[in-house]
Amino acid sequence: MDPVITTLVILAVAIIAFVSNRVPLEIVAVGVALALWATGILTLPEVLSGFGDPTVIFIATLFIVSEALDAAGVMAWAGQWVIGRAGTKPTRLVIVIGLLVAVVSAFISINGAVAALLPLVVVVAARAGIAASKLLIPLAFAASAGSLLTLTGTPVNIVVSDIAASNGGRAFGYFEFALVGIPVVLGTIAIILLFGPRLLPERPAATVPVDLSRHARLLRDQYHVTLETAAIVNTTDGVSEIVVPPRSPMIGERVVPGMAVPGDAVVVLAVRRGDDVINDQEVVIRAGDALLMQGSWDDLVIHSETSGVLAVDAPRQLRRSVPLGRGARRSLIVLAGMVVLLATGLVPPAVAGLLAVGALILSRGLTFPQAYRSVSWTTIVLIAGMMPLATAVSVTGTADLVADALIGWLGGSNPYLSLLALCALTLILGQLISNTATVLIVAPIAVALAGILDLSVMPFMMALTVAGAAAFFTPIATPANLMVMEPGGYRFGDYWKLGLPLALFFLAMAVLYVPLIWPF
Repeated sequence: MDPVITTLVILAVAIIAFVSNRVPLEIVAVGVALALWATGILTLPEVLSGFGDPTVIFIATLFIVSEALDAAGVMAWAGQWVIGRAGTKPTRLVIVIGLLVAVVSAFISINGAVAALLPLVVVVAARAGIAASKLLIPLAFAASAGSLLTLTGTPVNIVVSDIAASNGGRAFGYFEFALVGIPVVLGTIAIILLFGPRLLPERPAATVPVDLSRHARLLRDQYHVTLETAAIVNTTDGVSEIVVPPRSPMIGERVVPGMAVPGDAVVVLAVRRGDDVINDQEVVIRAGDALLMQGSWDDLVIHSETSGVLAVDAPRQLRRSVPLGRGARRSLIVLAGMVVLLATGLVPPAVAGLLAVGALILSRGLTFPQAYRSVSWTTIVLIAGMMPLATAVSVTGTADLVADALIGWLGGSNPYLSLLALCALTLILGQLISNTATVLIVAPIAVALAGILDLSVMPFMMALTVAGAAAFFTPIATPANLMVMEPGGYRFGDYWKLGLPLALFFLAMAVLYVPLIWPF
């Protein structure tokens, strides 16, 4: 079979598999790579090259750096400090939340920013008497806009920068994205303020995250503990409520409130048995007892994750609500060092990321298990598996064929019409499949089109980045959209109403504004 036809068939099957949402993304990506090898389009080293690509390694390191900042409470501190000064007026809250999540997403990724700030925004909405549904879609959409501020905002930025450098252009600077990112962020917030009050539903939060201070006060009152809240919950120590299940090895243990649990470095402050609270005498543990434990956050995490106890609220998650906890300063120093290396270009991005991860682990800002868990392996496998398809689309002439057909369909060589067609395709596909996969599919066509028209590849790559960020129509378009769905009480059809004017704005910025900064 002709290599072009074979590549197009593999591409079509991949898109159908992505859209069906029935096959895991990782399986689709690996299947694409294997299909390219089995049909002889690429060699085995070529189809596996994505897994060792510096771009993929750099993206993996960003997940780890993001986890270190979040786990150390840096995001909780930033959120509390900024939002605490925003007051309770809806307009002011939308502006502050939008700017905050945009800046955060620029450094720790869209998903990390939304995950870190979502609980805080829900709590703030409850305190201000505002429906969480009025703030959470804006949170997700502003995060997507903020990803255009720096190279590390999203994997797409890194991918297009690498493609531009490999196809007659150059790599984008670390803060160069901000030339389009800043007006996009400001425009996004303006559109949310203009249309959000009318287009966003008003529904109470389906779930309200834990407010750590109130949570600590509640436990202190329910267990009749006399310690001050600040003494039991702070940057180093915390409390955890556990329940003893049947067949737990703790059953039959004798404990005295105020003494450490045998074999553990945590203290039992009190025991609750039904409606009775025991905090001044020896207790023989029974199944169903609830214990209030105190200790360092590290010890509480270890104790709550051992077999034989059930944590009511996981200490690992509660710890993230502690502003500037253990390791926060080290994490910020490492982040600053990585940004300096990336901004100055002293070392390749992958080296900067690996140095940052090594510094975090050696300084004990993060453990190896935490580092492994923090990586979104779905994203890594997706990018590594789809990179060979982008290569195949180029080397087989498929991209040139599609580019020629596109020029013929448009009836000329107008660069703006060509850019509009590519960005519209990117925007549509981005609502159905991962924006990273979308850009990897469309980018080779954009490169071929730029070559045929004898234009710079730079505006095409940056425009694809902007269009790829406009995944606003459905909750499944991005993980960030899906994250806010349940806490905001949203339905599937709530997203496109505000998403449509935003998507049109992103499309206009990609087609009309980007070529002004990066000329054809």
